[in-house]
Amino acid sequence: MPSDAALAQDLIALFAGAGFARADVAILQPASLFVDLSGEDIRRRLYLTTDAEGAEWCLRPEFTIPLARDQVASATPRERRDASYAGPVFRHRPGESGEFLQAGVESFGRADREAADAESLVLALEACGRAGLASPFVMTGDAGLFADLLSALSLTDAAARRLKRAFATGRLSELVRSPEAETEAAPAYAGLLSAIEGQDPKAARAFVEDVLKIAGIAQVGGRSAGDIADRFLRQAAGRTDARLDDRSRAILSRFLAIEADPDAALATLRRLAGDERIDLSAAFERLEARTGFIAAAGVDPAGLTFRASFGRNLDYYTGFVFEIRDPSRSDLRPVCGGGRYDGLTRALGAPSAIPAVGFSMWLDRLTARGAGA
Repeated sequence: MPSDAALAQDLIALFAGAGFARADVAILQPASLFVDLSGEDIRRRLYLTTDAEGAEWCLRPEFTIPLARDQVASATPRERRDASYAGPVFRHRPGESGEFLQAGVESFGRADREAADAESLVLALEACGRAGLASPFVMTGDAGLFADLLSALSLTDAAARRLKRAFATGRLSELVRSPEAETEAAPAYAGLLSAIEGQDPKAARAFVEDVLKIAGIAQVGGRSAGDIADRFLRQAAGRTDARLDDRSRAILSRFLAIEADPDAALATLRRLAGDERIDLSAAFERLEARTGFIAAAGVDPAGLTFRASFGRNLDYYTGFVFEIRDPSRSDLRPVCGGGRYDGLTRALGAPSAIPAVGFSMWLDRLTARGAGA
């Protein structure tokens, strides 16, 4: 197998041939950039430091967010830009090195979204082939389809937000299967929320304040006991607002059970929508068009797996998502992953979402083929 550095150079040449010019971003990045956009969970995986003014910085954990920020800040943010990269990133990974090489591409500004999605996956497969991965396992999904389903179910805002977070973190099946799982609180606080749920707000606030005082807690992170009590009250109210009705739970259960090649999965999705009188036609057209572009590029869709419950563990994906895995790895960690993240550009300050899709590759996993966790 080639070394990580040699593979990186080979991939940069491949990406350049496909029209992706090499780009780079600073190694030292503002930590808030990643925490705000990827979710608080990423903080425990960052390598953090604080400057003399108290600002929090981190070693870059990825390239996608900084490149998207550069695109939004450019003089022509909506013009097409195809960028590639290869370099070290820094992220705590149990059982693996915290410093490793990543390579990948990001494409901004393409209005032909389904074609761009397909080309991203096809290029990723070609890149993995350069590392000797000839028979990968490819998992695909669609965060946009799931968002459309939630809209069609007419859920409360609180329920939709909770389900979207669970989808991104892989907890959706648990949440739908078990009403008891419908709490965002840590286990230590779940009993407290249950005790105040549905109670008179004034009495509940006094109860929480008394509990905190008994525990000797007067202030946490600059917040008073009263502030903390108010937060618990909001969480307790949110638990009630976010609960699912029986019909929504049943529909989501059927949806989450769908796993097949893209064509077979689409047929099952159409039956579900017909049975429940749900209009998901726009999402189905996107999925069908994307599969057609993938097939036209020479990749047999029958060799791909579409899993309706699959959402990559980052908050910013808004459409097509995929992961490529090496079946010879016992840990089944992805060697490549990516997808569509139009919403990220708006979160970074663009007046409206800029089309964006790309993927990243873990080069150490590719050059250590056959290794376990």
